[in-house]
Amino acid sequence: MKGIVFNEFLDMVEAVHGFEVVDRVLEQAELESGGAYTAVGTYDHKEMINLVVSLSQITGVSIDTLLEQYGSHLFNTLMIVYGDASPRFKNSFDLLSSVDSIIHTEVLKLYPDAQLPKFNVLKHNPDELVLLYVSERPFSALAKGLILGCAKHFNETLSVELEVVNDESPYRTVFRVVKV
Repeated sequence: MKGIVFNEFLDMVEAVHGFEVVDRVLEQAELESGGAYTAVGTYDHKEMINLVVSLSQITGVSIDTLLEQYGSHLFNTLMIVYGDASPRFKNSFDLLSSVDSIIHTEVLKLYPDAQLPKFNVLKHNPDELVLLYVSERPFSALAKGLILGCAKHFNETLSVELEVVNDESPYRTVFRVVKV
């Protein structure tokens, strides 16, 4: 995973819980990198798991809830860092149905070594979008947060249900996203 993902997580933790909690999370997580991340560096996804587990233990908030919160936060950051999606996409469904074909294609131009999840569109109509998420990493809750962050970006209300199809690598989750 790219360092920007780790840095944004730590920034979110500091904004919500304060620097003291960030410090405790970094100490408790026992990270190979020591918790120092460069934005373009590549780091083992297990470090993110360790960070989230540590934060969960410190705050008492579930891992899935923390990952969802982080996904929503990360979406906003990615829109700022990599350009606003609003001009290219009319709504959440337009953006979400183009993750693999447009967004991930652009990411790979910047980071050819990036290992990105796949989002296959299974169903797309004006009120419902069904996506199959396939990843080598167990981050379906993070993906749900990104979807919710996308909805917030477009000032939409979406219901997001997920069904885990396979809970080991490659992880597969079906997301049913409905406009409310």
